[in-house]
Amino acid sequence: MTAQPARGAERIVSALTASAEVAVIPYVMAGYPSQAATAACLRAAQEGGAAAVELGLPFSDPLADGPTIQHAAQVALAAGMTVARGLAAVADARARGLVIPVVVMTYLNPVLQRGPARFCQAAAAAGVDGLVVPDLPADEADPLAAAAAAAGLGYVAMVAPTSTPPRVAAAVARATAFVYCVARIGVTGAREQVPDEALALLDRVGRVTRLPRALGFGLSRREHVLALRGHAEAAVVASALLDQMAGAGDPAAVMRAGVAALCGG
Repeated sequence: MTAQPARGAERIVSALTASAEVAVIPYVMAGYPSQAATAACLRAAQEGGAAAVELGLPFSDPLADGPTIQHAAQVALAAGMTVARGLAAVADARARGLVIPVVVMTYLNPVLQRGPARFCQAAAAAGVDGLVVPDLPADEADPLAAAAAAAGLGYVAMVAPTSTPPRVAAAVARATAFVYCVARIGVTGAREQVPDEALALLDRVGRVTRLPRALGFGLSRREHVLALRGHAEAAVVASALLDQMAGAGDPAAVMRAGVAALCGG
């Protein structure tokens, strides 16, 4: 399969390549720390300087997520967060001035529950630009990638340091928005430094695609973003921001300040 870009994909690519600096993609968990905070945190990410924002839809069995994101998902689910409410938060943020691309991160089960076409159409209608599904293997992704393209969404493929050249090629062939490179084996969570194998993976991916490369899983500081210069176009930061928001009286203000620090102020 040779993927064709959709409108959302073009918006994402443009946003991640607009500057020579490494773009920052912060992560917002829908419904954390509250449903009311979600739209405000999306807008705060933009105000802090993010090039795009990733919105996680909480799921009860998050295979790729570490303790911080698992906890955030549990809080959100306990408070009644759903796929529909998460997408409604995107629509609300759009109505209130959010213009940067939004990429939804979800697991496969919620997509199948609605049906790929219906899920993608609802996401696009809410103002979502792209989709990433970490538990969907590349060689089984064609139906969802096609549904995403039909709805105007970009598709984000994921690869890891253990991905073989054929597996990287299979993932890249289906990507239209960017390639999400996992920094290390295991789950999400802030770490001390960017591992050499992550930089090597980014360089491998760069040799087989011209799509933007984003590194995630473990990035937490401005120094990590700077370390990606020459290797990646974007950095995804999740757990570190959620940790800062825990117990905060104004989670949007924490998100805004955290993103600004990652972007260099």
